Amino acid sequence: MSSVYACPLSHQLISLTGADKLSYLHGQITQDLNKLSNSNYLWAGHCSAKGKLWGVFKLFSHQDSYYLAGSQPEVEQSLIELKKYAVFAKVDIDISTNRLIGLISDDLAPVLEKLDIRFSDEQTACDFPSGKALKLAPNRVLLMVDSQFSMPDDVSTLDNCALWQEAAIKAGEPQLNSDAIGEYVPQMVNLQAINGISFKKGCYTGQETVARMKYLGKNKRAMYIVTGKSDGLLEEPELETQVGENWRRAGKLIAQSYNENSQTLFGLVVLPNDTPSTHVLRAKHTPQVELSILPLPYSLEDE
Repeated sequence: MSSVYACPLSHQLISLTGADKLSYLHGQITQDLNKLSNSNYLWAGHCSAKGKLWGVFKLFSHQDSYYLAGSQPEVEQSLIELKKYAVFAKVDIDISTNRLIGLISDDLAPVLEKLDIRFSDEQTACDFPSGKALKLAPNRVLLMVDSQFSMPDDVSTLDNCALWQEAAIKAGEPQLNSDAIGEYVPQMVNLQAINGISFKKGCYTGQETVARMKYLGKNKRAMYIVTGKSDGLLEEPELETQVGENWRRAGKLIAQSYNENSQTLFGLVVLPNDTPSTHVLRAKHTPQVELSILPLPYSLEDE
């Protein structure tokens, strides 16, 4: 029987309620809210007027609210930006007090049954007595729970989210650390590859830049998964690439995780989209840390 691990997540939630929540949020993010239902979650980006990302979120609904789940830097920045024009609409926007917990295992079925979480074949989200569950992958389920929630005794509750973070990075799920806020257009972090951009929904903040990247072929960058041996997380995220006998700037890690057992670092970095998979990178400030590129679990080719 496979072990089930519960990871307490540092990620946070923005909640939106009120009569105008759909129309207001629809005009702010890259996703078409008309595609959202109670039984699915969607990826979405929130951009500046110049099309640069404030954050990448998992979007879902529960009861009378919409929720955006993202990293702490993403939530903090997007909350400021979302509230700027909310005074003109009937919508309340705030940080949710609900907790986020990640369940990870090769066999989640017994625990999901105990928690009364039941996904149909087509569902990626469902309500359960303690909150909301999102099926990110067969081996990963994200829970939004209230303060009364307690985990079953046969689940191993971890002290940190390193295991969950590693799985998210290996899945190529974009997220932004504080250095990456406002630096990249959605296609540079592969948001289109996970169906996080609607090109048919109409106007939203930053749409002109995002559309130009697609239809005029202006985007020359993409997000890559990298890994290598290390003594821990990199304090300085800058990476270098070798050109002849010299090294030059390649980019910065926008997310990273560290596996203490294997002493392996995993990260996400934005690079030129013609970077060969055989390319080797190194950490600028700790050059003994060399990183190789892992295959993405999805295609970056336009449909």
